Amino acid sequence: MAGHSPAHRGPAAPAGAARSPEPEDASVPGRVAIVGPCASGKSVLVARLRAAGYDAWQPAQEHSYVPDMWRRLARPEALVYLDVSLPTLLARRRTDFTQEYLDEQHHRLRHARAHCDLYLPTEGLSEQEVFERVVRALDSLGITPSCRNTSG
Repeated sequence: MAGHSPAHRGPAAPAGAARSPEPEDASVPGRVAIVGPCASGKSVLVARLRAAGYDAWQPAQEHSYVPDMWRRLARPEALVYLDVSLPTLLARRRTDFTQEYLDEQHHRLRHARAHCDLYLPTEGLSEQEVFERVVRALDSLGITPSCRNTSG
């Protein structure tokens, strides 16, 4: 993924110096990961959160067989899971996706769903309503735009 290089793990150790490894589950303060099936609203939400000053990431967990890829790539302080039904997915995107394909994405997302801080079905919600609900949830977790990680 563009912009998700090892440089996001902090400054490089000086030549010859041993660097203590960061625990894989160490979260980055203020970072938010957005996961969900295709057409659930992730891209729009991430763009809006970033525009508002949040350190928002979309780790594409729905395409990975690695159950905790969302945690390994983004190392978020908060995890938001957006969900969508097949009829809504098909209304939002011209595609030939089937219920079986959506079920497979839900299967790949099961670890994220079990660990999310907010589960939000996006049926019948506008992009603005999704954004507002997520911002309220982040605020209740103490995550604000001022927490943004500006190093990357």
